[in-house]
Amino acid sequence: MTIDDITAGVMILVRIGAVARFIFCMVKLIGADEEAGKYKKRAKNAVLFWIIAESVWTLKDLVLHYYAA
Repeated sequence: MTIDDITAGVMILVRIGAVARFIFCMVKLIGADEEAGKYKKRAKNAVLFWIIAESVWTLKDLVLHYYAA
């Protein structure tokens, strides 16, 4: 097992976790009328986390590709 395998596994876990959190918030949003704002914000934050995590991953790949040559 290499570091690349471990980081790829971590990114898979991040993706699965973000999607699971988003789905959980959407399901809770259906049943909780008085707490709808809270779950909308949590779902939005899950999507933002996913976007930022993917951006960091892409930036890392770009930097490694640039300096490896």
